[in-house]
Amino acid sequence: MDIITKDTGIIDAVQQHPEILEVFAKYGLGCVGCMAAHYETIGQGAGAHGIDVEALIADINKAVTAAK
Repeated sequence: MDIITKDTGIIDAVQQHPEILEVFAKYGLGCVGCMAAHYETIGQGAGAHGIDVEALIADINKAVTAAK
């Protein structure tokens, strides 16, 4: 089961798992510095930038699992 989903808030995810910042950077998402990050989910943020949400979530969860 995924730890992070497309419905997880961006700020919540980064606060709980700072290692995912590298994944956001890999995808060209500067979400954490964006005001929208305070109320958007990862799915909303990725979708707004035309990013494959499922691939992003898979990479985020790999990073979280690797950091354990």
